[in-house]
Amino acid sequence: MATLLQLDASARPGRSGELPHGSHSRRLTARFVEYWRRARPDDRIVYRDVGQHPPRPVTGDWIHAAFTKPVEREPWMHEALAESDALVDELLGADVIVAGVPMYNFGVPAGFKAYIDNIVRVGRTFGFDRSRQGLPYWPMLTEMNKRLVILGARGDYGYGAGERMAHANHVEPHVRTVFGYLGIDDVHDIAVEYDEFADERLQASIELAERHIATLVAELAESLEPIAC
Repeated sequence: MATLLQLDASARPGRSGELPHGSHSRRLTARFVEYWRRARPDDRIVYRDVGQHPPRPVTGDWIHAAFTKPVEREPWMHEALAESDALVDELLGADVIVAGVPMYNFGVPAGFKAYIDNIVRVGRTFGFDRSRQGLPYWPMLTEMNKRLVILGARGDYGYGAGERMAHANHVEPHVRTVFGYLGIDDVHDIAVEYDEFADERLQASIELAERHIATLVAELAESLEPIAC
């Protein structure tokens, strides 16, 4: 049995196709999980909604606690890191992470940025040693063979590599950079575009994204090594 971690970051509470103003990224993550359950019905699905229930943002106390050695932490430090620890534990336990991350003003939603800030943890997801020759930082998840799928939605169009708005896309490149820093570099991304136009191009983009998701699920489900319960 493998574990899939589903993350939703949209501020919209429902899915497009079900509600008049529902989220396209939520629709895509739900479709991904639907196909995944068909392919691997015994796998465990963990759900986290950082759009409706965003993690607490990093504070000075959080930073102080995170950079204090675990054996030296005071009780208040453990409390400050409790939510972050839970999020990191979910990430460490996942074989596949499917993240619905819509584009907000060319970047990721605030809730997803808070999620990122909580999972980038010294001593848990990346290592740091000032005395280390070369780079003092190193990823800690490299040997875990995790896969990341980013499912996005954009109001405009042409944000893919080499397209008209690629220079303004700070969603997929940012997420790839962060997770790559932790050691997750098997990354796939699919996005819906034309949301602001709300015409036949949007519908075609949704249908194309769902077809790509079906293909990707088949590929990942077949390649994923089974994990003993």
